[in-house]
Amino acid sequence: MNKSRRICIITGSGSGIGLATAIEMAKRGFELICVGRNIDKLNSAKDQIKKYGIDASIFALDVSNRELVFQMVDDVISKFGHIDVLINNAGHSSNHRRLLSTPETEIESVVGTNILGTVYCTQAVVEHMSKFDSGTIINVSSIAGLSPSIQGGMIYGATKSAIINFTEFINAEYKFNRIRATAIIPGEVRTPALDRRPVPPSETDRANMVDPVDIAKIIADIAEMPINVSVTQLVVRPNVSRDSSFEEQGFK
Repeated sequence: MNKSRRICIITGSGSGIGLATAIEMAKRGFELICVGRNIDKLNSAKDQIKKYGIDASIFALDVSNRELVFQMVDDVISKFGHIDVLINNAGHSSNHRRLLSTPETEIESVVGTNILGTVYCTQAVVEHMSKFDSGTIINVSSIAGLSPSIQGGMIYGATKSAIINFTEFINAEYKFNRIRATAIIPGEVRTPALDRRPVPPSETDRANMVDPVDIAKIIADIAEMPINVSVTQLVVRPNVSRDSSFEEQGFK
């Protein structure tokens, strides 16, 4: 095992923050394991990462499937021998955003990916990180977890709030194992997910949002901090706030 090689798993790495983070980590020399549900997006990510001299491993799976998650981590350990960084980025919102309109299927899907997926991936890697008394876990939450809104959605906001609490729990239990966790809490980020909103933001509004590349650089900086220090929470907002109340009328 070559412990000098830095091994990083990123979930939801086919687009948006996950893809930007994978590229940034590749630039910094990390060996990458890219996880996502869409094999075409993962293959595209692999091609983009290869430009920086990293041959990423890809796993097409649903992180809410505990068995598949643990098998993926076992495969990574078999290949590399250790895991240094886990970035829990996989997540999505519901089509319906209001309390009474959100159906059971959407609730289960959002909870499955956002909470269970994060927990399962963390359980799988911490078992191995503990053996080396070293590890960094970065969980991508959302400002919706701090400031509930119809735009953020009932179940999405609840899951992102849970992620913040879960991050603090990791720090409480594993601080003496030098396993640290950070909750990244972004405001609106300029990602393809914006196009799926009932009322997509204007180009002017998008221009003022946080760029995924900026989030990626922050995540990479945290991953490279000395292991004896940690950032437990970090809120990243656009400098220019916007009034999106009129958009909420379009949410079911």
